Amino acid sequence: MSMFKKTTLALAISALAGGAFAQSAPAPAPAPAPEKSPITANVTVVNDYRYRGISQSNFKPAIQGGFDYAHESGFYIGNWNSSISWISDTYTSSGNAEAISAPVEMDFYAGFKKELIGEGFASDIGVLQYYYPMSGTMSSSLNTATRRNTEARQGTSQNPNTTEAYIAQNFTFGPVNGFVKFSYALTNTFGFYNSKGSYYPDLTVNYDTGFEGIILNSHVGYQKITNTVGRYDFSYTDWKLGITKDFGGGLSANVSYVGTNAKTVNGTPLYSTPNAPYKSTGKAGGLISLTKTF
Repeated sequence: MSMFKKTTLALAISALAGGAFAQSAPAPAPAPAPEKSPITANVTVVNDYRYRGISQSNFKPAIQGGFDYAHESGFYIGNWNSSISWISDTYTSSGNAEAISAPVEMDFYAGFKKELIGEGFASDIGVLQYYYPMSGTMSSSLNTATRRNTEARQGTSQNPNTTEAYIAQNFTFGPVNGFVKFSYALTNTFGFYNSKGSYYPDLTVNYDTGFEGIILNSHVGYQKITNTVGRYDFSYTDWKLGITKDFGGGLSANVSYVGTNAKTVNGTPLYSTPNAPYKSTGKAGGLISLTKTF
């Protein structure tokens, strides 16, 4: 998922123009800077796709990419995609005769973003659709009690497609920038039974060191899953600390350390790898990624 968590780097380019001396021919007027395209694209390779702290690729590498269109009015629309394995892994490990395959997460979003408060303080509101193109048939034979108490997120055979509305406020204070955001599920959340109304507030803060294009990153968020029955509480806090290096030309690299406090029941993680020995897919771990923006 789509941790739906996606960040791009803006590069400022300055040009110096020299004047002509008195006995020289007049210098030609500098060519106008090329108009910035309203369309940007990005592609990323990462050793593990973490969304809101939870691995979506069973700790294996993922390839990601998307594009955005931003109008000068503040309206924007875009798509972002990533390889995943968590849905396919769950059905394969359960021995389901009609195994489900969903190797890709596709996110579609649209919204309005404008500096309404002042320069460097963009307000953002929008809607995000997480879509998982699946092959196979999802069984609906599980009774209500089993659906409510299952340890396996996809053992409930619930559709993982999710729609969220979000509102965010970006901020800039000198070398410090970031945003505070609140996301609210308008549907069931990522395959959890009866989880409409789940929400995710989060805070991201970055610090530009001013040295060799190095930016320090930090993030904390809380994923609330509204359907909590007994010990089966899928809510958790996630966090991230990292360093981004801007190489110029739209190329950047990131090294991060992420983790969660996702819970366990009877020694089994609620967010679990598909096969024994079961490990939490929200356990702390390192991430390395390389991103190219166009």
